[in-house]
Formats: sequence, C-alpha cells, structure tokens
Amino acid sequence: MDLTYNVEQGRGVLTLDAQGVRLRRVHLRWNGTISERLTVLGDAWERSYGDLAWLPMQAERVLPWYCLVQDGAETHGFGVETGASAFAFWQVDTNGISLWLDTRNGGNGVALKARSLVLATVVTMQSLPGANAHQTAQALCRRMAPKVVLPKKRGKYSLGALYGSNDWYYAYGKNSPEGILRDAEVIREVAPSGAARPFTVIDDGYQDPKRFPGMQRLAEDIRRREVNPGIWVRPLRAPSTAASSWLLPGSRFGRHQERAKELAYDPTVPDARRAALDVVREAGAWGYDLIKHDFTTYELLGQWGNEMGPSPTVDGWSFHDETKTNAEIIREFYRDIRTAAGEDRIVIGCNTVGHLSAGLFDAQRTGDDVSGRTWERTRRMGVNTLAFRLPQHGIFFAIDADCIPITKDIPWNLTEQWLRVVAATGSVLLISPEPGTVGPEQKRAIREAFAQCAAQQTHSEPADWQASRTPTDWTSGSDHKRYDWLTEEGASPFPA
Repeated sequence: MDLTYNVEQGRGVLTLDAQGVRLRRVHLRWNGTISERLTVLGDAWERSYGDLAWLPMQAERVLPWYCLVQDGAETHGFGVETGASAFAFWQVDTNGISLWLDTRNGGNGVALKARSLVLATVVTMQSLPGANAHQTAQALCRRMAPKVVLPKKRGKYSLGALYGSNDWYYAYGKNSPEGILRDAEVIREVAPSGAARPFTVIDDGYQDPKRFPGMQRLAEDIRRREVNPGIWVRPLRAPSTAASSWLLPGSRFGRHQERAKELAYDPTVPDARRAALDVVREAGAWGYDLIKHDFTTYELLGQWGNEMGPSPTVDGWSFHDETKTNAEIIREFYRDIRTAAGEDRIVIGCNTVGHLSAGLFDAQRTGDDVSGRTWERTRRMGVNTLAFRLPQHGIFFAIDADCIPITKDIPWNLTEQWLRVVAATGSVLLISPEPGTVGPEQKRAIREAFAQCAAQQTHSEPADWQASRTPTDWTSGSDHKRYDWLTEEGASPFPA
C-alpha cells in the first residue's frame, strides 16, 4: 500500500495505491500546540439537524468536510475540496489536527485493485484582513470548490431566484390535484410582475393514480396558471417486485433492522441504476421542469446524518461493485441524476451529501425538516441550517433551508419572521400554504418576500452565529434586523 501527500499550489493532494489491500480508513495527523481557547465549527455529512454551532474545543468532536477555528480576533479554516473520493472529517485538539478519510465500499474496505485513486485535496484558509467569521467561511467554501461553476440558467429558467410553493407541510402526503392548483393560483397572485416565474412543487402523495390520474395534464394545468411545475421523487425506492439481485442488503441498517423492509436499488447494478434513473426521466417526460429528489443518503448508507458520527455507514456489507468507494458511488449516481434530468431542468437534492453534490445540483435542502405542526422544529432545524450553511450559498449550490409552512397550527407572527429571514438571504423560498390560512395580511407579506427574493439584492447574514445556534441578529450591510424565535413559553426542552 502507498499513500502520497503532494503539495501543489498550496493544496495537498492525497493519492492512494492499495493493490491487494482492502483499506477502510486513512488517518492523517498534524501535531502542534493549539490554544484551548479556540471555538470550533464544522459542517454536516448531509443535512444538519439543528446541531451546527461554534463550540469550545472538544477533542473527539467529528467535523465533517471542513472546519473553522476562531480565537476571538482571527478565523482560520481547513477542509477538503468538493467531489472527494472519500468521506472526510476533521478533529481539533490542543496537540494538533486530525483528518480521517473513510475509503470503504459499503461497510467493508474498498477493493481498488491496481487503480490509483486521488482520495482528497486538502485546502486551508488564513484569516482575511477585515473579514468576519462568516465571510471567512464563504472564502473557505470558494477555495474548496475550484471546479464548481454554477450556471445562471437552466434552459429558460433563471437560477438567480428560486421561489414558489410546496404542499408537504400542510398536506403531509394527502395532497390532491385541486389543492396543488389552488397553490399555483395563490402563488401567481402574489408573484412579482416582470420577475422570473415561481414554481409549484408537488411533494410525496401523487403516486396514487386514483387521486392523481394524469400527472402530465397536471403539469400542463399548473403551467396554464403561469406557474412552473415541479415535483418530488424518490429514485432509489424499489417495489416489492424488484429482483433481489438489484437491491441493497438490509444489513446496512445495522441494529435498525426494522428499516430493512424499505427496499432500495443498488446503483452499482446496471439494471437497478437504470430503474432508479427512470424515475427521474419519467418526471421530466411528464413536463416537470424542477425535480427534487430525496432519501438517497439514507437508502444508500442506511443511516440518517445525525446517526453517523465518525462512520457514515455500519460495518460488514458491500455494494455489488466493490471496487469503488462510497463517495465515488454517490458522486457518480448524482452525476447520472443530473444527466437523466437534463441540462435544461432544475435539480434540488434533499438528504444528499453537499460536498459530493456541489456543482451538480442547482439547490440543496441543507437541514432536517421544519414543521407545519410544531414551531419548535422550524426554530431548531430551519433557523440553524439557514445560518450555518449560508456560507455555501451560491458557491456549492443555492441553499434551501426548507419551506415556510403557513398553517393554522403555527402562529403567524413566528411564520412571518421565518418567511422574512429566508427572503433576506436570497436562498430558496418555498411556502407551504394550508387552505384557509392565506388572507390579505399573509398575501402582503408573501408578496414582499417573493419580491425581495426575486430582486437578488444585498443578502443578509447572521451577526450573532458565534453566540447562538439560532441567530436572532441578521445584517445586510449596515442594516440590522432582529428576530424573536421564541414563543411566550420559551423553547421546548423535549424532542421536536
């Protein structure tokens, strides 16, 4: 086995040759004295789960993909370039810095055979004169994405502003064509004139042919309302009739064997890969020009991001093709999704690995679900991911911190604040409007938010993100805006 680390133009290129060795992980260590007074921030494997934060140094803390350290005056960062061939995480302690590279195939070591593989390229970022921590984080993201060039358009659609509706947070899978067309009419009424058209995205639930007898006709009906049609898909979900040789093993779920009944295609099996990609192609053939795909990380690796810790999947299983790392398999599947969707359609990833999807997908859901029923989930998940993954916005992809549920269960004064802060960042803005909740006051606020999103003016950023997981002070230039995310009862101490 041979591992080389070559520094080229300030970037450290790690290359592995491991013929005859099934390597599972690589651990690199840079020893040196580091102040214990630093605060530290990392990223997340896929979506965040309300857990991103600047925290005091914790030696065992797993910091996926990249890391920023702050001493009160200066901010420094280090990470690996996007599109890596291994899952990478960092650790920081008073004696040095560690980088771990997970080279497994499934839960076993990869069989590279005679292939030489560039595992990752390490980059660093020194504190920039006059830059705050958020701006340094943005600069690090740019440095990690030297090959990413985000298009300004997909076909006839501008990518400068993505806004509209999604039915999930009021329908929760019990949607209907009538409800979706109602959403489209609401969106058209409040959309700014002369700006890019909004989207109405159909979420899960449309698979029932009794409720949805004609998906192509529904796309046409949305378009007749001067709104662009979008749709949610779950490409790796396999039917019970699928050949067992096409499926991923249930052992990838480890102790969660109750999940094994959720069958999923193994994309390293050619026929299974075609079946998965046919789901994406079908959505395009129906006429949907925004395709949001979901569940791929969970189905490929058997864990949610907040279960992974230092190990994105459990030990003891393999993909059908054992010669590629998990990161390679995922990146190739993402590339195929992009191809299947076509270059003229917008693709949004959900439950996807941002460091592997950068430059392929136009937008990415960066946090766990908000809620149309419980405000605490929106406060924890939505505000946190908006603040802490905002440095990736417009560099890796457009970030989507999730929808703005407008429902009877959530007080409007809280919903309106969530609507306004998302609009102020220029990130993806999709409302989820329950019937009977959108009156004149709501329409006025949505109209203003959509206009702000479409204008693409100076974007807001969190000023107090180093002191709070759910920042309340947001700035745009010299303008400060404060938000109050708490109810009169305060935050719930219970799981949300």
